[in-house]
Amino acid sequence: MGQLLAPRWGQCRRKGFVTKKENKKGMRKQLRNVSVSSRCCLRRGNEKYGMVFDAGSSHTSLFVYEWDSDKENDTGVVSQTLSCDVHGRGISSYANDPPKAGDSIRECLDKALKAVPAEKQRDVPAYLGATAGMRLLSSAAEQVLAEVAKTMQEYPVAFKGARILTGEEEGAYGWITINYLLDSFTKVGEGSNSTAANIFGALDLGGASTQISFVPEGSVVNWKEGSKFTLYGYDYNIYTHSYLCYGQNEMLKRLAKELIAESAPSTRVHHPCYPKDYNETVSLSSFRTSPCTNQSDLRLGPGDRNVTLEGRGDANGCLAAIKKLFNFSACGESQDCTFDGIYQPPVRGQFVVRQILSSHLLSSHLHGRACTVVSLYPEENPQRLPKYCTNANYILTLLLDAYKFNETSWNNIIFQMKVGSTDVGWTLGHMLNLTNMIPAEAPAWVKGHVPSLWAAAITFIILTLALGLAALVLLLCM
Repeated sequence: MGQLLAPRWGQCRRKGFVTKKENKKGMRKQLRNVSVSSRCCLRRGNEKYGMVFDAGSSHTSLFVYEWDSDKENDTGVVSQTLSCDVHGRGISSYANDPPKAGDSIRECLDKALKAVPAEKQRDVPAYLGATAGMRLLSSAAEQVLAEVAKTMQEYPVAFKGARILTGEEEGAYGWITINYLLDSFTKVGEGSNSTAANIFGALDLGGASTQISFVPEGSVVNWKEGSKFTLYGYDYNIYTHSYLCYGQNEMLKRLAKELIAESAPSTRVHHPCYPKDYNETVSLSSFRTSPCTNQSDLRLGPGDRNVTLEGRGDANGCLAAIKKLFNFSACGESQDCTFDGIYQPPVRGQFVVRQILSSHLLSSHLHGRACTVVSLYPEENPQRLPKYCTNANYILTLLLDAYKFNETSWNNIIFQMKVGSTDVGWTLGHMLNLTNMIPAEAPAWVKGHVPSLWAAAITFIILTLALGLAALVLLLCM
């Protein structure tokens, strides 16, 4: 039989998730405190493992997942056993020294092997997915990927590849992750709205790009940004789009460059989003490290120089400066358009936003408080505080002006980094998709039955058993 382990998060089917009737506070609480069925246990020896590197623009993380091999076609049975943040910046920062990209991931690989029994390590599928930071690289990207692949192949795991994800793949896998963790796919068909009632949309606000994915009104996808999945017996046509250069880090760079260009040739420039008494010195050469800001701008003048950005804590000026980074005029009067002429159907349903910024801090900016966040929020991370006003206004512009959430639909947004102990990023969805752990057909415990046929089948089985027992008794009596 094997030794039974006590139930813990993620190793058993979850229950008690968000329903449409629950309020936002209740939904957020349930996302953090997900209950586990007391009937489920993970049997020692049945565990399987998988690992995925998320090679993002600003940093790289490794996630190790674990599940019961007897239930790998169920839902909600995968748990996050380990997460490890790689020291240093993302692998794209090693474009001029690719071997260091491979060396950078060794420490996390060593930690991952300690979390997996030695006899199971060679069966562990291992993936590396690179996102917007690597999408911004050109010729150097292949060499960087080759070096991280070389390092991963030195370890006793089943290396499955290192590649750059498209923005749409990143968005779609994030959508799968959220709905898998919330058991949403097996709730489809409950209630009056068959697919929409229990399916969440996904928003990921990354460093170099941002993604939105959701099931829109209607069943036919007639846009390039559509993706189709068949999961647990249901077809999903989801809208997904990725905006390169509109991630938070790249947006900060673009804003700084624009402010400096508008004030050129001055070496001291007012920054409306930074708090008062906060200064930051940047060099013009720093804008040439990213394709998002390296376009020539005659306003900056020739050569390199240092410029000091001086905080002003001006909420209105901050919002106005950030809105200039979005080309809303390209949409004209169209309501099915975000910016830059990109088509998007109206947002629909509940959304989980992967974002570390405090929801109460976002709410304060939504209600017009000034950008003096240092004094308003002393409990926040002091290293991030100077950029919080910028990020908050960027997020609000993206959600309200671009994606067109309103006062009603805003209440359907949940800002969350994890469901229980598992990160809500794209990595789990990526692994589930590549390992075919989400079946196209509905599992038996999900499928419905026609009552009359089911009753007839039960009756037939009982009669068969009764006749067999009678025959056995007659044989024994002869």
